[in-house]
Amino acid sequence: MGFKVGIIGCGSITKMRHAPEYSANPYIDEIVFFDRNLDRSQAMAELFGGSVAQSVDELFDDPSIVAISDCSSNEHHHLFSTQALLSGKHVLCEKPISLTVGYAREILAAQKKSGKKLMVDHNQRFTRAHQKAREIIASGELGKVLTFRTAFGHSGPEAWGINKTKSTWFFKKERSGFGVGGDLGIHKIDLLHYLLDDEIVQVSAFQGALHKVDENGQPIEVCDNLVCSLATRKGRIGNAAFSWTYYGEEDNSTIVYCEKGIMKIYHNEQYQLEIIMQSGEKINYELEAIQTNDNQTKSGVIDAFIDSIRLDQEPIVTGEDALKSLKVILGIMEAAETKQVITIEKESFFYK
Repeated sequence: MGFKVGIIGCGSITKMRHAPEYSANPYIDEIVFFDRNLDRSQAMAELFGGSVAQSVDELFDDPSIVAISDCSSNEHHHLFSTQALLSGKHVLCEKPISLTVGYAREILAAQKKSGKKLMVDHNQRFTRAHQKAREIIASGELGKVLTFRTAFGHSGPEAWGINKTKSTWFFKKERSGFGVGGDLGIHKIDLLHYLLDDEIVQVSAFQGALHKVDENGQPIEVCDNLVCSLATRKGRIGNAAFSWTYYGEEDNSTIVYCEKGIMKIYHNEQYQLEIIMQSGEKINYELEAIQTNDNQTKSGVIDAFIDSIRLDQEPIVTGEDALKSLKVILGIMEAAETKQVITIEKESFFYK
């Protein structure tokens, strides 16, 4: 007997990721789609052979729905994910977990109360290159990590989102919250925590709406570029750049500089992971194609989420992980606005 799942929000992330990956999962029997725009949910049901809910409560009240993907826009995550958990559903929430720390804590409290699984879709943890890189760093064969730099940029959400115009919700402050920081930046913050087995504790940053304009031809309300310096609890330092104005080619690369050599991730199309030892020796790993908006390969997120339910395991990205990354992004936004170095405060329940 397979699972019945619900999806809230039928935008691009549902069409490109959640729906096809649920459809391909052997343990899923049925998908129920909800979107406040009925045409969108009906289109998804036709495309992927599911059914349509007329209201979001229909998903929460259906006892046969085991799990829900919250693919709503950022400002709704705390409402839908909290309600889904409290109605007894396992939840896969899109990132960022919410727009504020308080809202994220609400979701985590609901998870604790319900005892259900909560996973957040920080999908960079699932690529083979990043998993291999984490293994190599943890093994110590490159010695201690000293510094790092990472980037994540493409030509903007208006090229990728379901609303391919300058009125996209990604450009609206009350809906997207952090602009490119919440869209791309938070992914790389979570990745750094994962790769380095560490936490970012201090940040400084510059931001700008350098090029994107809204439907009225005015500069957008959120940043399209964000550049920051980061320091971790274990004493590593590095920098990160996030952009919606990389026209011509995406960049999803990370370089980690260690005592005995350098690790380059997604720098080379042929070799997704390159090791350059201090001796000059090079070790190249050909693991997978680079993930881009144009090259959507299976992310592994849905399979991992369903396995965590089926096998009763802790999800690969927990609500606590997501809250840590949110706090760093909020710190980066504050640093950019105040032009100060910001210290990220510890969340007490992480350190039981």
